Amino acid sequence: MVTSHERLAAFGNQLIEVHLWLREELAALREDVDAYLADGTQLRELRTHCLTFCSALNRHHTGEESAAFPEVADRFPQLRPVLAELRRDHQLVDASLQRLDALVGQLERKKDDPTEVRRELDSLAALMETHFLYEEKRIVSALNALNVPGWDSSRPAFLVTDDADH
Repeated sequence: MVTSHERLAAFGNQLIEVHLWLREELAALREDVDAYLADGTQLRELRTHCLTFCSALNRHHTGEESAAFPEVADRFPQLRPVLAELRRDHQLVDASLQRLDALVGQLERKKDDPTEVRRELDSLAALMETHFLYEEKRIVSALNALNVPGWDSSRPAFLVTDDADH
């Protein structure tokens, strides 16, 4: 049985688990892109997977900005510059996701070089990895120290890995 304290102490650790899940999803999306580049098939599956991944990453970042970051900023004001940097990263990731979505959409209309999708995905992967490592290093212990009413009974959006968690 997990006590309330143990559950609360796990929020930062749960963040790391979500990041691992997002990394796995990104790796699967990269495999889909590679399969498409190899034989040009499975465009519908690639498009669906891309939209699902983009939605999950967007939900994670939106949840951080609306729930986690304000709590961390209130309790740990010294981390506000870190949170501002993480928000800037979120904007960069969002811009990359928008480019990726547009590129995959252009594949459907045969208006772009499919290798551009792979390049954008590689850029997104590098950006995400840098962002995740920085975030994990700088705010996991702060998240583990938080006691937020409701978070222990209903998983906040930034800790959701898929629709089954919600």
